[in-house]
Amino acid sequence: MERNFKILKIDHVAVVTNSISDLNIFSLLGMKESKLENIESEKVNVAKFFAADDDHVIELLEPSTETSTIKNFLNKNGQGLHHISFTVDNIFNAIKFLDSNNIQIIYKTPRTGADNKLITFIHPKSTPGILIELSQDN
Repeated sequence: MERNFKILKIDHVAVVTNSISDLNIFSLLGMKESKLENIESEKVNVAKFFAADDDHVIELLEPSTETSTIKNFLNKNGQGLHHISFTVDNIFNAIKFLDSNNIQIIYKTPRTGADNKLITFIHPKSTPGILIELSQDN
């Protein structure tokens, strides 16, 4: 199968934390903070911090429930890097292409994530140990 999608940019780098409010370092560095967003389907609270050009983003994730996969990640790995997100021009084509190349996709049907974007993830078993998110504006 031919690759029929493009990666448009690195959308953000996501960091898992026990509490978003404990990490004001990004504000102190002069980054602009977004409003807190709760993503019920992922059981996570999200805050984004933007550099002056708005193109460089750090996303902070905190679990919103005790059954959140983010809570499991924290219990296993502690606070730190969670994933790198790439914006793609066609998430459906990306999923089909990666799946046809035996790349483990977490959501074969994209879900709605932060900022109402369509998202899926490439499992770290199919990368050098890095969780990769693919997103597309909805």
